[in-house]
Amino acid sequence: MFTVTRSVTQTLANRLAAYKQEGLLRQLRTANDSVDFCSNDYLGFARSATLKSAIQQADLTLTNARTGATGSRLLAGQTALADEVEQELAKFYKAEAALVFNSGYDANIGLLACLPKAGDTLLTDELIHASMIDGARLSYATRHRFRHNDLADLTSKLQQASQQEGQIFVAVESVYSMDGDMAPLVELVDLCDEYGAALIVDEAHATGVYGSGPNGQQGEGLVVSLGLQDRVLARVHTFGKALGVHGAAIVGPAVLRDYLINFARPFIYTTALPPHSLVAIRCAHEYIKQSPEASYQLHRLLTYFRNQVLDLLPATNWSNSQSPIQCLLVPGNANARAVAIEAQRMGLDVRAILSPTVPAGQERLRLCIHAFNTTEEIDRLITILQTSLGSHSTQ
Repeated sequence: MFTVTRSVTQTLANRLAAYKQEGLLRQLRTANDSVDFCSNDYLGFARSATLKSAIQQADLTLTNARTGATGSRLLAGQTALADEVEQELAKFYKAEAALVFNSGYDANIGLLACLPKAGDTLLTDELIHASMIDGARLSYATRHRFRHNDLADLTSKLQQASQQEGQIFVAVESVYSMDGDMAPLVELVDLCDEYGAALIVDEAHATGVYGSGPNGQQGEGLVVSLGLQDRVLARVHTFGKALGVHGAAIVGPAVLRDYLINFARPFIYTTALPPHSLVAIRCAHEYIKQSPEASYQLHRLLTYFRNQVLDLLPATNWSNSQSPIQCLLVPGNANARAVAIEAQRMGLDVRAILSPTVPAGQERLRLCIHAFNTTEEIDRLITILQTSLGSHSTQ
């Protein structure tokens, strides 16, 4: 047994060494005091003293609450608090019902693995998140990818799928996590209606950032901001990004919630979120309703950043993004890493996204703009990029 174990660990070490040799080895980095142009804390809620205090006060009001859920929701983990929070979430996101999951990854895995069945067709945008890809892989449905945001390619695949028996499902993100661009949701719902397909939208990077107000305040997501909530079967909202807490929810028709309770394995077989997490979710949603200024500030800074890029870095290759996720393509792992390291050396938390996480030639800096950034910090970032990009090829 010892010999077998040593053989396996040596194999693992060899694989890691090869990854390191190629410059691809991932390592954990503790957050420091650098200026944040990296995190998904778009509204600054994760660092909000006001939200933190509200959560602490809400914790104190919990009577006879356990520190943990002690089991799955179908066993010992079901509480009146969970039901109350889900009803509040359904109202907030303008849906019939909501079901809380432990994370957005769990929600996407559970939804896509159990909803499309054998004999159904699942059509997914080629750039959906890894969690949606993994969920799709667990489904017994026939799956086809369509080119990113390409309505003609999707139409062709919908036409083919409509010739088959079974349901058709289309899965997209509203705001894509790597490029920051948006799905053409109005056209997508029209196409899905035309071909009798059900649309699934991951709102992870739109939650909190877009909503029913003119500058995204309320934060119900891009679907609600466009008034499309009644034409989308399922929306996934995650709370660990703009809302600064943890967990996720799938919102949609009441029958979808009942179905997921019975068939979504990450829900059935996972210990439920503890009471603390549930009250944190509640407080974050209350806070966003009371704090429209964060959304205003975020969108104001985003406009400032985009204008600076157009004026000072016009020849560089930026993704077509109007969201807080701004991506500068710097082809080549070595080039992208070098530019990021230079920014880090100057006190800015900027990260490179390297292949194979993105395709070779699509390496980039993934920059996130936040409500707590300042115009001075943005000016510093632009200046550092101007200098650094002059030393490293972006062609």
